[in-house]
Amino acid sequence: MTPGQIIVLATPVFFGLIAVELAVGRARGNLTYRFNDALTSIGLGILSQVSAVFTVALRFGIYSAVFGTLSLMPDNGFWTSPIGWLVALVFYDFCYYWNHRLGHTCALFWASHVVHHQSEDYNLSTALRQTSSGALFGWVFYLPMAVAGVPPLVFGVVGLIDLLYQYWIHTQQIGKLGWFDRVFASPSNHRVHHAVNDRYVDKNYGGIFMLWDHLFGSFESEDDREPCVYGTRSPLKSWDPLWANIEVYAALWRESRQAHRWRDKLLVWFKPPGWQSAEMAARAPRLPFDIQSVQRYAPPVAAEVRRFAALQFGLLLTGAGVFLWFNSDWPMWQSATWFAVLLAGLWTLGAVLQNRITMSEALMIECAALSMATAASGLLAWHWVFKPLTMLLALAAVAAHWHSHKPTAHPSPWLIAALVGALAGDVFLMLEGFFIPGLVAFLLAHVAYLVMFRQDAPVFTSRPAWMACAVIGAAFYVFLWSNGLPEALRLPVAVYILAIVAMGSVALGRAVLLADAPSRLVAAGAMCFMVSDATLAINRFVVPVPHDPVWVLGTYYAAQCLIVIGLLRSQRRGLSPAPHHMDQGVSLKSEAP
Repeated sequence: MTPGQIIVLATPVFFGLIAVELAVGRARGNLTYRFNDALTSIGLGILSQVSAVFTVALRFGIYSAVFGTLSLMPDNGFWTSPIGWLVALVFYDFCYYWNHRLGHTCALFWASHVVHHQSEDYNLSTALRQTSSGALFGWVFYLPMAVAGVPPLVFGVVGLIDLLYQYWIHTQQIGKLGWFDRVFASPSNHRVHHAVNDRYVDKNYGGIFMLWDHLFGSFESEDDREPCVYGTRSPLKSWDPLWANIEVYAALWRESRQAHRWRDKLLVWFKPPGWQSAEMAARAPRLPFDIQSVQRYAPPVAAEVRRFAALQFGLLLTGAGVFLWFNSDWPMWQSATWFAVLLAGLWTLGAVLQNRITMSEALMIECAALSMATAASGLLAWHWVFKPLTMLLALAAVAAHWHSHKPTAHPSPWLIAALVGALAGDVFLMLEGFFIPGLVAFLLAHVAYLVMFRQDAPVFTSRPAWMACAVIGAAFYVFLWSNGLPEALRLPVAVYILAIVAMGSVALGRAVLLADAPSRLVAAGAMCFMVSDATLAINRFVVPVPHDPVWVLGTYYAAQCLIVIGLLRSQRRGLSPAPHHMDQGVSLKSEAP
């Protein structure tokens, strides 16, 4: 049984205990859950587990290689004896302590570990909130076990025990446990670990045992007179699972680039989080942390959004369970394809909760990902459902936008024409012998997009964009011609390339002129169209592209989603003031968790 399958079997236990914690919290009048925060935490746990499929080589491959070549006690029966298993568990927890401690005291490791601490709530869903990048460097800390001769199987099992043990200690419903708190990791001393109070920060790293914290001076007891405040000192303020995983890496990269001295550029990554050299502090000093100014991130969520998010979450959880149960039998490309579907679903869930995209736009993105994955996996009956449904949902998103902004918003016939043309092209390409009608339908869709982009920017807004796109288009046409493009298709393909070059050039010029995020989304979508059409042509006329549905449909749907969302966002920005809920919070000055 794989670790992923064990997690699947443990999931009902996780949710059963969450239900118990919720019930106890309600009965006591001490409810520690918020809908959007809990969904984000569990979603990050899902992302961590499904992404772990791609880091097996780092987590176990390197360990096994070191064990096979450098172990001091290979093939020794000690480690599989009862005392050996216990020693291995204690050994693992010791290595975990140092991995965990460096995860708080070295910025590079904190960039990975921070995901687990971003929640400003503390409950059992927080335990499931795990990083997706921990395997990049975490394997280093466990190599002493391989050198000592702990077999990979024993290492894997004790690691799973250490991880599962830590689930129950993420709760505020269990108080102090006396002597147990001094010996073992417990809810009380792990609450301390998650707190940002000066007294508590960077304490209590042990996974199962508190012995290491006592030995190395990092133990701190919970004081009832100083309630714990949870989260991080640089709050995430987002429900986006991708940003949650990269926010600190991005910040370190910015600080490293901005540092003037090469020594500082390097030290930013290895010093404690928040470190600044004297030169950096003089140029851009950090404000001291003030716990009285902490505000809990709490953007409002409408009731219909909550219902939509709950349904989406249930489907994602089911999909992740199927993925973890069966992926060991799949080729890597198939695992990557379905991982992309789950990733798209998790991202859209967070985006809807933040009001960054609408529910219709979310469904469009998810349906697009499913259309690509079902085609790549050979599930053609489902693909025939999802492919036309994606463009129908795009039309629905446009209709929902106009309905919600009546009477100030007006339907754009060119956007409708572009989407209807794309829908027709999708249907034609699914039918044998209808390639030319499909080509014509997509040509008309590109022309409709071109006319719509032209409403915001002159045709020749950016001559460099025109020159670059024209050179790429001409070179690609010569490439197709020299590789056997059928004579009957030379003129239609030339016209098609001219249309998409014009569309891409105007979209890029429009982004230069408007210089805002929505126009850049549209320009990125136009570039994705160029990649998709080029891949389709290569696959059809030159050489088969491995797993062509992934590349052709993946870039095609990225183009459609980016353009539709970019255009609608641009219109929303022009129709109403910028949303202000992103800055809302709940003050903690008079509220102790």
